Amino acid sequence: MKEKDLKTIVREKYGRIAAHADALSGQSGCCSGSGCCGPAYTTFNENYEELAGYAADADLGLGCGLPTEFAGLKPGQSVLDLGSGAGNDCFVARAIVGESGWVTGLDFSDEMLERARKNAKKLGHLNVDFIAGDIDEMPLDNDRFDVVLSNCVLNLVPDKTKAFSEVFRVLKPGGHFCISDVVLQGELPDALKTDAEMYAGCVSGALSHEEYMEKIGQAGFSNIRVHKVRQIEIPKEIFYKYLSVEAYHQFNKEGRGIFSLTISADKPAV
Repeated sequence: MKEKDLKTIVREKYGRIAAHADALSGQSGCCSGSGCCGPAYTTFNENYEELAGYAADADLGLGCGLPTEFAGLKPGQSVLDLGSGAGNDCFVARAIVGESGWVTGLDFSDEMLERARKNAKKLGHLNVDFIAGDIDEMPLDNDRFDVVLSNCVLNLVPDKTKAFSEVFRVLKPGGHFCISDVVLQGELPDALKTDAEMYAGCVSGALSHEEYMEKIGQAGFSNIRVHKVRQIEIPKEIFYKYLSVEAYHQFNKEGRGIFSLTISADKPAV
């Protein structure tokens, strides 16, 4: 698929998720029974409910980690959340940076932006804003943010080299990012790679762990550190749509599989 087509698929899919979220309130994950997406959307998320700033209306169950837990956020900082969705990570970050800080959410889904802005208004947050834009071409100034966050989104960007380059550009010298994302150990079967539904479900857009690390280093980041690695158990019925039982078991041998990775790196101060 062309990059433009992949972006359209992701934008439309997550727009439908945002539109269905109210009807699915209180159910397990954002998509239960809705037909707007499959189990791949609901198997990655970690529990935010005990974190300060948590807002249930902003939690659509679409993350794959807790980047705010490892981001080293401090009062007064300026924070950017990439692929901010309904605002979940933004509101948790805002609870840490406080009234003296500022949190910006970037998303390219109009429906998600609308939900996030409504949530911020309902919560009375005046130092959280949400703007429209693509991660690989952000409408933001250079050297603007102390910290960049993202939760299970960069794997959806077709050109990850441009994405990490943009993250580097908008960070202040001495700033850092903390990202939770999906990576692979071993090659993903071609049938999964080429399926648009799985792409929008965060699986087939993922890089190998090694390639992901290389992209970060190539963008100019230093002091790369991995905080957490967690294997993601994709329901067998998803794999069996594309693979035989024998091929599925072969895929899971020798540590192969799909993993959630939470990682940080620094933009050099000079």
